Amino acid sequence: MTLTPPDPLGFLRIQNLSKRYDSVLAVDDVSLDIGKGEIFALLGSSGCGKSTLLRMLAGFESPSSGQIFLGGQDISLLPPYERPINMMFQSYALFPHLTVWDNIAFGLRRMGMDKDAMAERVTAMLELVQLQQFASRKPHQLSGGQQQRVALARSLARKPQLLLLDEPLGALDKKLREQTQFELVNIIESIGVTCVMVTHDQEEAMTMASRIAVMSHGRILQLGSPTEIYEAPNCRFVADFIGNINLFDGQLTLANASQSEVQTPQGHFTLGHGSSHPAGMAVSLAVRPEKIRIDKRPPDSGSAGSANVVSGVVSEIAYMGSYSTYVVKLPDDSVIKVTQTNRSRNHEDDIVWGDRVSCFWDTQAGVLLTT
Repeated sequence: MTLTPPDPLGFLRIQNLSKRYDSVLAVDDVSLDIGKGEIFALLGSSGCGKSTLLRMLAGFESPSSGQIFLGGQDISLLPPYERPINMMFQSYALFPHLTVWDNIAFGLRRMGMDKDAMAERVTAMLELVQLQQFASRKPHQLSGGQQQRVALARSLARKPQLLLLDEPLGALDKKLREQTQFELVNIIESIGVTCVMVTHDQEEAMTMASRIAVMSHGRILQLGSPTEIYEAPNCRFVADFIGNINLFDGQLTLANASQSEVQTPQGHFTLGHGSSHPAGMAVSLAVRPEKIRIDKRPPDSGSAGSANVVSGVVSEIAYMGSYSTYVVKLPDDSVIKVTQTNRSRNHEDDIVWGDRVSCFWDTQAGVLLTT
């Protein structure tokens, strides 16, 4: 195969990259461009190929085929130590016998940096991650979030052109992880380094990344902004993997430029957007739980949501504080999930287990999927 030269607009260009282990194709002909200064996420479940792809970028694995360009240079065959890249691992890999200061300085010493320049760089990194007062501590004397910031400071100290993050917040508890997501993004953006992160945590990817590639079986299924990935999934896997989704399998009965209609065992539903697929085709209607309204009374005729209504009995309720999730059993024994924000502290009209309810959504809420 003849590969085209890299596009200067793609600071990191991955071109027809594959990795095979015996009979297993871990990464299958992946191509994508990542812009300078971008925070990019590879998202997928375990075994999808995202970590193998990251390791090829770092130089820890050699591609079976394809090329990697960074700043216009082909780095596909360069060893890790010759690549202007640093990688931060999930375990942080801090040296337990070294202080925070010495952990950050470790890579600079190996470069042979002058002592004064090294001291200046380490001090700047400590200020960047706000750990000046912890410079003399050992890693075991720090919290998980502080250790994560030391690892980041060490990764950035050598001023890499590309920063790779492997499940960067996986070792933190939920509340600290949510807090650290914003800190990490602010630090990376203040430096201006290009960043590729691997995660299986969809919330982490959507919070931190400007673009996301959803991977499965070594291939990229969809590439786009967090909004595009969530609101307009291009297949069943992406729709089901990102967030919660209700899927109604059925048949396309009407498709024109402005409207589509789908017949399913749960009912006949209308979408306020057209489809290029022919009537009679097997399709799925995907509707997010938070886009569905739930009420003990059906919607008024002609109101928003009256075109798409299902009725059933509440079988489960999960109270999550800021919102509640309702599981409604429909007449055909299928279930639908509805998420509703808890806007009031008064609960006189709350829906409870066993209530018969109507669930309805407007014509713009659904997405039509064919695969």
